[in-house]
Amino acid sequence: MQQALSFRTKIQFGIYTVINPVVRVLIRLGLTPNMITTIGLVLNIGVAGIFILGAQQGNRGDLSYVGWAGALVLFAGLFDMLDGQVARLGKMSSLYGALFDSVLDRYSELIMFLGICYYLIAHHYFLGSLFAFIALIGSMMVSYIRARAEGLGIECKGGLMQRPERVITIGVSALACGCLAPLLGPDFKVFVPGIPVHVFETMSIFTLPLTLMAFMTNITAYNRLMDSKKALAKKEKPALQTNAVVLAFLVVATSVGQPVSAKGLTTGQNQDKPVVTSFPVPKPLPNQLFYLQRDPNANTIMCTLNVKNGQLDKDDPVHVFWIRYTEESQHKELSYIQRTFAYGIKARALSNEEYELNFVSYKKFPLRLAKSERDSGYYVYANVNQKKVILKRLYVHIEGGTLWKPNVKYIQVEGVNASTGQNTVERIMV
Repeated sequence: MQQALSFRTKIQFGIYTVINPVVRVLIRLGLTPNMITTIGLVLNIGVAGIFILGAQQGNRGDLSYVGWAGALVLFAGLFDMLDGQVARLGKMSSLYGALFDSVLDRYSELIMFLGICYYLIAHHYFLGSLFAFIALIGSMMVSYIRARAEGLGIECKGGLMQRPERVITIGVSALACGCLAPLLGPDFKVFVPGIPVHVFETMSIFTLPLTLMAFMTNITAYNRLMDSKKALAKKEKPALQTNAVVLAFLVVATSVGQPVSAKGLTTGQNQDKPVVTSFPVPKPLPNQLFYLQRDPNANTIMCTLNVKNGQLDKDDPVHVFWIRYTEESQHKELSYIQRTFAYGIKARALSNEEYELNFVSYKKFPLRLAKSERDSGYYVYANVNQKKVILKRLYVHIEGGTLWKPNVKYIQVEGVNASTGQNTVERIMV
């Protein structure tokens, strides 16, 4: 069943029907979408120029500059639609063109608001200038959240104050203010009994819509952020479950020895105390960072600093190997399969003394290897449940399932809270 078009989309299509003949003329003249976008920027510079000129040469009661600026805002807004239609009808769409359009739109809006704020401050409309600046913040965030969300692979549209609505609000209100000023008079004011100051004046025709816009743009930004949060949660959940299953399969498939089971927490809900399990605790090793244990056996993955000739190997800073408790606690290197698909760690240098670490089988849980300012030692840090943890142990808990699809309940992160210095246990439920 075909989805019904929204009211906004119907209006948009109606406008396209009107401007398409103009678009075809522009295409025949050889204008490209980027040229039209640039013209729109130049016109918005003109808008700012009119406001600044009105601030310098006009007086507080002369609102003609506001009217002329509003007319130019609406005219410049046409080019926002023309560039996209020229790209579509002229088959000139490109990824760079989309980027170019977005960047110049932001410049246009910033420059326009610069002129508005300058005018309002120059003529002592301080409250109006404050709301204009808040509207600018909201406008930028509406656009930024959409761009960032789309960069993360989700669609983020909608809201009551997208760019076309903002252009129309500013353009129409400024034009109306300039046109009605000669009829109302420059000193027109409305007073309410009991209130010592006026509640409305001629300039309010322009500043009240700006005030409304200040609220609505930020509400739109907030709604987009919440919509993006839901969309990202839906997108990440299947990936998280899939990666957890892959990790669990690999830890089972590459394990040998006698099965043991984790007893879990022995201290109830208090996660600031050490966890007692039936797993052996490895003896501290030189340059030890952390270790990994998992059901169904006690063999342990050790991660230590990879120091050669007294220097950290910057190309491969972490050495990963086994302690095979089921084989008389022998130390063994990972096999090729284990290193390539399961327990190997890939490191990416962030600076001379800082690295991002990722298990090859579970890239959704990045770690950070960095030198501590406190003792100049290297530690691995993990961000879990909004806490920065100095990692000491990872534990993958599995309850039943099959070899091909083990039932992973959680991944447990044990270490020291970097902020408080207390032992902590955090769980990633899967």
